[in-house]
Amino acid sequence: MSTLHEPGGRPSLGGERPRHAMKVEPYLFLGGVLFFVPVGLIYAWWSGGEPVGTVGIPVVGGLVGMIGGYLLLVSRRIDARPEDDPEALIAEGAGDQGVFSPWSWWPITIAFAAALVFLGLAIGWWLLYVGIALGVIGLVGWVFEFSRGQHAH
Repeated sequence: MSTLHEPGGRPSLGGERPRHAMKVEPYLFLGGVLFFVPVGLIYAWWSGGEPVGTVGIPVVGGLVGMIGGYLLLVSRRIDARPEDDPEALIAEGAGDQGVFSPWSWWPITIAFAAALVFLGLAIGWWLLYVGIALGVIGLVGWVFEFSRGQHAH
């Protein structure tokens, strides 16, 4: 934490996060429910009950509602993060943000497999099966990447 004596400093909070943490992610998704469900009902009335949009738009509202509900439950269980504090400094969020494989080619393999699967839907089913097989190989390779070779531990 910084002090008032540092450039751009503010009083230290003694390591505690303020109680007015934002945690905006759940409310962003739950706001989607308030948008998509009424829009779906309006669309159903306006289109005379066209089946795809009448069902699809409220389903999108339900899906963003599930994501918002999950994020709301998780946000209650975890401690406040530096990005939840509107008065936080950039330096408070420094440090490790996760574990990422720096030189991995497996995501490219999985992306190519997904492209083959979608191309197989348009061209022929045989290409879909090749894409699924390549996707399984790529996923297994990505999961077990750190279990072999130079990065084994």
